[in-house]
Amino acid sequence: MTSEVRVPTLGESVTEATVATWFKKPGDSVAVDEMLCELETDKVTVEVPSPVAGTLADIVAAEGETVGVDALLANISEGDAAPAKSEAPKAVDAGAEDVKPRDAADDVDVMVPTLGESVSEATVSTWFKTVGDHVEADEMLCELETDKVSVEVPAPTSGTLTQIIAEEGSTVEANGKLAVISQGEGGSASKPADDTTEPKAGGQVPAPGNAPSGDVEDAPSAKKAMAEAGISRDQVTGTGRDGRVMKEDVAKAVAAGKNAAKPAAAAPRAPSAPQDAAREERVKMTRLRQTIAKRLKDSQNTAAMLTTYNEVDMTEIMALRNEYKDLFLKKHGVKLGFMSFSPRPVSTP
Repeated sequence: MTSEVRVPTLGESVTEATVATWFKKPGDSVAVDEMLCELETDKVTVEVPSPVAGTLADIVAAEGETVGVDALLANISEGDAAPAKSEAPKAVDAGAEDVKPRDAADDVDVMVPTLGESVSEATVSTWFKTVGDHVEADEMLCELETDKVSVEVPAPTSGTLTQIIAEEGSTVEANGKLAVISQGEGGSASKPADDTTEPKAGGQVPAPGNAPSGDVEDAPSAKKAMAEAGISRDQVTGTGRDGRVMKEDVAKAVAAGKNAAKPAAAAPRAPSAPQDAAREERVKMTRLRQTIAKRLKDSQNTAAMLTTYNEVDMTEIMALRNEYKDLFLKKHGVKLGFMSFSPRPVSTP
């Protein structure tokens, strides 16, 4: 059976979007609600989740293409990939006889709280917990940033954080889904199953933030910051989940580069041949920046931005002023200026 992945509702007055990034490629296995791609509009960035579990059969809209609302993005085949993925945890937990499978009825959704009047969206700034961590009721899970305030999202119940849907740097709408917390015993057993950093005999635990995977997608805000700073992905150490690079990591890398360059800045720089073309990089503008540029150009084309000059021969007026300025000062007690000659021609009909 094949399920279609279509463009979700993009918001009021938004009719189209651009496919920015595909996180999966044809043939990859996907789980329910796993992020497939990212769409960019004039106002927001939208992540498209998988509606079903299965295998990504084909991609209809490639990166860079413009798609309308409810347009077909990809097809997912609900074949053998979905059962194979669900059977994987059984092999890991074969020795644990007391572990029970997680019941979907025990899952509690973590939703975006009310953001305030006239605020309809927010950006996920920081996650304080990772998948597999145990959380208590009202314990802070993540922080959201809006145009006006920062909002901390507490855990609605005690349990295990089994899934993070909105990663750091992603944009979420009011009442959107952020994560899933499991209250059952199966959810608490998912942490040892997914724990790949368990030390062996005489071994050391590797830092999870420094072990990036090939399937890990860096935060969009981090990609933008790296492009603006002109640094590559290899120069930044990711501290996010699975080694994902966050915006804060890019800021630290830029600051470290500046501090390292300070001792060498004292020496005079040797003249070098101009090679600006080799250092330039052309990056496609996002739809948001395209809209900003269009509005600025429209303002330049429609708003009056000019200066008018009127030249007048003042030779006779200057000669007349030099002739009578002393007499005028003696008679009236004030100097004779050029403004004394201006009201007469202006007021004459």
